[in-house]
Amino acid sequence: MKDMEQVLLSNASLDELIKMKIEEEFRKDSTRKTTKVAKKSILDLKDVPHELIFSKNSVFRVYNRTNKTESLINGIQADAMIGIQSGIREKFLSGELTAFSTDDAYVKFEKVVV
Repeated sequence: MKDMEQVLLSNASLDELIKMKIEEEFRKDSTRKTTKVAKKSILDLKDVPHELIFSKNSVFRVYNRTNKTESLINGIQADAMIGIQSGIREKFLSGELTAFSTDDAYVKFEKVVV
């Protein structure tokens, strides 16, 4: 800011003033982008807001019984695995269930990252 005052006092051109303003905004933006926001994990399904249970922020663990493998999926993928079983979906939203199974997989809620 003091640099701008000095430039104004020294009869700087309009182009120089614009350039200084752009550089100042760039410095502010770059410092904002480097600060990371701490993410919070919610592990208890009952504490998770309903709109986040089947979102991209939620994490579900899938145990494949056929291949004997384990993987992680997001809430959108878990919702697709539930399919048309609206009863299971409603029990998840009310907090009664934390896991469900399909023909070849067992799917368990892990956490939501906010």
